[in-house]
Amino acid sequence: MLENNLENAEKPEELIIYGGTGKAARNWTCYDAIVKSLKTLDNDQTLLIQSGKPVAIFRTWTTAPRVLIANSNLVPHWSTWEQFRTLESQGLTMYGQMTAGSWCYIGTQGIIQGTYETFAACARKHFKSSLKGRIVLTGGLGGMGGAQPLAVTMNQGVCLAVECDEKRIDRRVNAGFCDKKITDVDEALELVTQAKKEKTALSVGLLGNCATILPRLVKQGFRPDVVTDQTSAHDELHGYVPAKYYGDTLHEATVLRKKNPPEYIKQSMKSIKQHCTALLDFQNNGSVVFDYGNNLRGQAQKAGLQNAFDYPGFVPAYIRPMFCVGRGPFRWLALTGNPEDIRKTDQAAMKLFPKDTVLTNWIQLAEKHLPWEGLPARVCWLGYGERAEFALVINKMVRDKAIGPIAITRDHLDSGSVASPYRETEAMRDNSDAIADWPLLNALLNCAAGADSVHIHNGGGVGIGLSTHAGMVVVCDGTKQTDERIRRVFTTDPGIGVARHADAGYQEALHQVEQSDIHIPMIKRK
Repeated sequence: MLENNLENAEKPEELIIYGGTGKAARNWTCYDAIVKSLKTLDNDQTLLIQSGKPVAIFRTWTTAPRVLIANSNLVPHWSTWEQFRTLESQGLTMYGQMTAGSWCYIGTQGIIQGTYETFAACARKHFKSSLKGRIVLTGGLGGMGGAQPLAVTMNQGVCLAVECDEKRIDRRVNAGFCDKKITDVDEALELVTQAKKEKTALSVGLLGNCATILPRLVKQGFRPDVVTDQTSAHDELHGYVPAKYYGDTLHEATVLRKKNPPEYIKQSMKSIKQHCTALLDFQNNGSVVFDYGNNLRGQAQKAGLQNAFDYPGFVPAYIRPMFCVGRGPFRWLALTGNPEDIRKTDQAAMKLFPKDTVLTNWIQLAEKHLPWEGLPARVCWLGYGERAEFALVINKMVRDKAIGPIAITRDHLDSGSVASPYRETEAMRDNSDAIADWPLLNALLNCAAGADSVHIHNGGGVGIGLSTHAGMVVVCDGTKQTDERIRRVFTTDPGIGVARHADAGYQEALHQVEQSDIHIPMIKRK
């Protein structure tokens, strides 16, 4: 899993996996020590990772996690970018993002079904369930944003994605996630406008900077149907790139970042404000606009744009009803490296859930369109009960030697594993947006249930101090003992998400509790 992160990394030489600075290990010395520790770890020992550094190995239980990871966590009063960067410069911490520092990243494919589901939900809500003949304008083609072009075209739409790093566009085009690279704005507009008119699916990666391109498009009267963004706006120093830098001048931004960080941050914040203002302008002109979880709004507000939050985040707009019933990203990887193992599990999933047309359609589309990145892997969104059922099927397939060992994990973005007021827990019904107990309980519960690795992080895709989140992994080795751990982990992990939303008063979650075996002391069954 750790090596697979590096295989899919944006900057493997720097151990940066995605999201600007999300790392798999603190430095190469720590990485080597982690690998050595994992290779010699006994079956009843647990390795502790503190912000990318292996700090201890203790004897625990055979059913306890083999690895426990905590990344980027600071005492709340000190949980700021400034304090984090000071500690990082002293070699005491690192930014773990979500799946980067928990060794669960599976490349762009890891986020693509969530992106597909989000755009599908957007289409259902606004465009009669299809993006055919609709243009989606967005920014960022990094490890997360790179999923957007293909997710849009899989929903039959047209995507125009602005990216300042030409290598990222090339990578997405070469991998099949984006159709074309264009360097001229007018040429790009002509292509997407024609595709909209012909109602053909098309994705275009436009080389440029969002902070200049988007205001220009507003002035030109361009009216996309949907506008969002996945640049690394959460990190104004190491993630976002100020307005005038892109393509051949991108190296100048790198120089400025190193030589004069305060000036770089000043330019970034000014650009973020321009960028967010353009999204508000598009909304005023009739476009459907939503924030895609990178804290662009929060940063713009910090830069002086008071009405930055006038457009919604994607979770309250489209995803929360799924979270209420414990539905979220279920990922699995073929540890043998054999793609046939994933194809067999694809067939098993479609056989197990034939009435879930979203899932069956998704798997068919994924098999047709998605390239393998690193270890062959798949992701699909499953709900409470479904995760345990499918995981048991996978483990039996391993036991029957139909496939090799499979690692099952998920994004930290899930039903009950994150508290993030600008993203997953934005606008909670009971105003509990900032309550961080839930992801901590999720991690503790996964430890108690017997996951193979459990992770607690600070920051994620929105920045230090703005999110607390947890992750987990279970390895299907085919044993009966793993059957028992699967039953517990894949019931409790999504179950706490249902409980979290039921506690907040969501009717969908309360109904799910009524229909399930989840016991909540202060909620009476009818």
